[in-house]
Amino acid sequence: MTMKVERVELRVVELPLVEPFETSFGREEVRPCILIKAQGDGLTGWGECVAGAGPWYSYETIETAWHVLKDFLIPLALGKAWDHPEEVSREWERVRGHPMAKAGLEAALWDLWARSRGISLKEALGGVKERVESGISLGIQPSVDDLLRKVERALEQGYRRIKVKIKPGWDVEVVKALRERFGEIPLMVDANAAYTLDDRPTLQALDAFGLMMIEQPFRYDDLVDHARLQRQLRTPVCLDESVKSPEDARQALKLGSCRIINIKPGRVGGPSAARAIHDLCVREGVPVWCGGMLETGIGRTHNVALASLPGFTLPNDLSASRRYYRQDLVEPPFELHDDGTLSVPSGPGLGVEVVEERVERATVRREVFP
Repeated sequence: MTMKVERVELRVVELPLVEPFETSFGREEVRPCILIKAQGDGLTGWGECVAGAGPWYSYETIETAWHVLKDFLIPLALGKAWDHPEEVSREWERVRGHPMAKAGLEAALWDLWARSRGISLKEALGGVKERVESGISLGIQPSVDDLLRKVERALEQGYRRIKVKIKPGWDVEVVKALRERFGEIPLMVDANAAYTLDDRPTLQALDAFGLMMIEQPFRYDDLVDHARLQRQLRTPVCLDESVKSPEDARQALKLGSCRIINIKPGRVGGPSAARAIHDLCVREGVPVWCGGMLETGIGRTHNVALASLPGFTLPNDLSASRRYYRQDLVEPPFELHDDGTLSVPSGPGLGVEVVEERVERATVRREVFP
């Protein structure tokens, strides 16, 4: 069934976090993002662009994404006949970069397309799981004791994997304290590109703690030094920021830059690219998991549907809604089951209701096209 996008609405929303989230980039207390509402054939699809206020994790920001969506991507989508969202995303290949902007709009089209077929987003993507494993990501804390308390609480809640952020000076001793307190729990660390080759002795010291992985130790654009490091570590290196496309993933695996890949749809350009990386890793026998970007329930639903694909064999950074927001933008919110999993929605499209009254209250900027 051929479709056309007749109307697109962009909104910048701002939601206060339940508690500040600190990484090697800095500290966030309010999460801004762009919500995208695409309409056609009497149906509505929702997507979320995860670009932040500043160019810390990525060069993309709220302002650059709004510009690229408004002036380039939306004009290429409006009024064009298409049978599948991947057809529209191919139209955007002439726009270099800007994967977060592309991902947000493509996600809305996948929701719209799935609703038109009366199938869930999980089914549309080829997912097979009714529940996905949930891990938790804990930011840098004021003290080690504060971190130990948060880890204890997360384990009591049932999370299947603990991820802690590290940076120079907040690394080996922190991991040592976690192992001494909690023993052989599933544990990993995320450096967010805070280290260089000069820090190899520190990173090699982490080998002693039996970590699941060390995520993104080096620069966001590096593959070569990561390959050199991986050859000198027993612990698997996991790439995040360095993999911004399926081609990046292919090169990383060819070079031996990592043994695990974190797939974030927003980082790699949308559901189509995320699924392509998943398929590549399945062929190569490389485990993957789905990362998070502090998404609202809209983006989280897209991530959960993606994580239902069979190659996502490691716990994902997909926590319960209340972990980040007192009141999410969707109903029902995501709840953590006792076994540390989240249910994958099974209704048409996203399978959850976007509460537009809450969206309206959180909106600080809005524009409609055409």
